[in-house]
Amino acid sequence: MSLILDAWRHSPTHKRVWALAAPMILSNISVPLVALVDSAVVGHLPHAYQLAAVAVGASLYTLLTWAMGFLRMGTTGFAAQAAGREDGSALRQVLTQGLLLGVALSALLIIVALPFSHAALALMQPSAELDDLARHYFQIRLFGLPAALATYALIGWLLGTQNARGPLAILLTTNLLNVGLDLLLVLGLNFGVAGAAWASVIAEWSGALLGLWLARRALSAYAGTIDWSALRRWLNWRPLLAVNRDIFIRTLALQLVFFLITVQGTRLGDSTVAANALLLNGLLLTAHALDGLAHAVEALCGHALGARDRVGLRRTLIVSAGWSLFASVGFALFFALAGEQFIGMQTSIDSVRETALEYLPYLALLPLLAVWSYLLDGLFIGATRAREMRNAMLLAVALSLLLGWTLTGLGNHGLWLAFLGFMILRGLTLGGYAYLMTRDDLWFSPRS
Repeated sequence: MSLILDAWRHSPTHKRVWALAAPMILSNISVPLVALVDSAVVGHLPHAYQLAAVAVGASLYTLLTWAMGFLRMGTTGFAAQAAGREDGSALRQVLTQGLLLGVALSALLIIVALPFSHAALALMQPSAELDDLARHYFQIRLFGLPAALATYALIGWLLGTQNARGPLAILLTTNLLNVGLDLLLVLGLNFGVAGAAWASVIAEWSGALLGLWLARRALSAYAGTIDWSALRRWLNWRPLLAVNRDIFIRTLALQLVFFLITVQGTRLGDSTVAANALLLNGLLLTAHALDGLAHAVEALCGHALGARDRVGLRRTLIVSAGWSLFASVGFALFFALAGEQFIGMQTSIDSVRETALEYLPYLALLPLLAVWSYLLDGLFIGATRAREMRNAMLLAVALSLLLGWTLTGLGNHGLWLAFLGFMILRGLTLGGYAYLMTRDDLWFSPRS
């Protein structure tokens, strides 16, 4: 207990955590802001299937892009450790590898995207109107895919160098531009669902170009050159690809859970899938805010591990855990007390609003259950311990799918109960791995 209190009282650690977390929280909150504006704008169009189409189309696009989230997470850990060693050449190599992977993967995803969307929509069995609009929205969003993946690598690299202002500039520019274009194209020019999609595409390319300029500026602070011949040797790609492979599997499993929520909700009707999307916007808001603290954990823990600073590692974790808990309680109270206004802000469609309010208590519980997995994700990403993250996620998903299957008779209530169970299992499985690694002193030891 004395170690915990001593760490919590260490004011320089609080300052370091918030120096990274505050701008990341501000920038991260702008991400769900876009989803909220999409819902608010499209949710005030006449038909529920228009809002549902954006929810379904965005879910398909998010499944593709967030499955590539390893481009950010893997890059952050390696960049943080290189910054801890003050190795400018390694920083250049990590950034270049991340961008090259982003370009290659976007080309691959565009090839498989259309057959994937056809199969996914067939599985969902949507109404004819919803199916047509969702396909159109998704196909437009693919034009922004290369920019989205490049931005992942750029944000991860900047964060790893403990540069939180860069990601803040990128995300605020991207998402505020998206909001402005949303209002212009959907409401001002009456482009409907297609306008919401084009707003996102233009914003994604703007953010990627800004990120490239910021990364070039940031590199001037680190001496070193990139060894282009090293990029042609497989040995120099293996560490990054091994971590990215495991994070990819972990992220794909996570996205499978959200995708299945959309699938099952769609089968329960247009109003249900639209209502679930509004509630998940609340989770998105919570997750991105709490991820600001998790991003600080990634950068500071990665730096501490690179510098082999055990005390700094412990202080970062304790201070970040305390602030994460306070924030999760705040979000839970917000949804419990102002949830009706939160839903009403997003839609004026009575059937959707009434359905969302029925399941609102589940959203109020989510921040308290999910906070621990976000915090522990930050630790494992900073340590580039992706294998443990992968195994924990696969175990949590497997158990949650079993739980969901047993609760199918409860309809949408069963779906939300299974989702709450999944969030609990995420924290427990990651916590179990963290305990074992701490007990055996594996955080600083070389991998077997």
